[in-house]
Amino acid sequence: MEPGSHKLYHVHGFHSRDFLDTYCSSKPEMPFTHEALMYPMEKFHNAFSSGHFRGDVLIDISTGPIIHHLYAALKYFRDIILLKASDHCIVEVKKWTDSRTGAFDWSHTTTLATELAGKSDQCEEKEIGLRAAIKHVVKFDLKQENLTGSIGLPQADCLVFWGIPEAISKDLEEFVRNFRKFSKLLKPGGRIMYYGALNCTFYMVGGEKFNFCKYNESDFRSMLSNEGFVITHLKVSQRKAESNLTDFDLVMFCTAYKEQKI
Repeated sequence: MEPGSHKLYHVHGFHSRDFLDTYCSSKPEMPFTHEALMYPMEKFHNAFSSGHFRGDVLIDISTGPIIHHLYAALKYFRDIILLKASDHCIVEVKKWTDSRTGAFDWSHTTTLATELAGKSDQCEEKEIGLRAAIKHVVKFDLKQENLTGSIGLPQADCLVFWGIPEAISKDLEEFVRNFRKFSKLLKPGGRIMYYGALNCTFYMVGGEKFNFCKYNESDFRSMLSNEGFVITHLKVSQRKAESNLTDFDLVMFCTAYKEQKI
């Protein structure tokens, strides 16, 4: 199947619970424990704990209805805003933030977050705190000049990306263009955290194949430099998952700041 015939996350959508069960569950047979849970949560925790990321507003732009990487942000940001590509993912997130029956059980990641913070007895407090910090869950539309339409958002002190430009882009040129659109949400001098999969062309959800824009570390470094960002940390980790559900071979975590024009 050619990449152009794969489905696109923001156009075709997927069942959010299928995505979570496949890539984020606590089931022993879930193959992505390292890449989707342990490794990124540790990297986000370490980055936030450095003290370089703090402010009033954090905007998170992630694939699917994930929230588990944001526990570490609670001490450093007053408001968290989530941007999502589909109504289905928004409903899934709001089930959890509103503590509704049938919400996805994130308790395995809450436990990990509290262990990373050295406070393993504060799982409930972590969940309550993150629910309160998530002030808005908003749909974005790439076809609009203002990504969120008539909904005005404050500029962010920090943008967090988890695989979104890749999941909504057919090729590298579109990947860069979409990253540029999102980066306009950042204050001058603001910072970003970026978690992504390298050399990936597809991922499966519910038996359907979705497109993922293929890029490598060099492509990513060039994009950030060309867009006026200075990298402060970039770490690549070898894939551990044994699964044919997706074809990435590396995962990458990066932090950077936007240079201010003089």
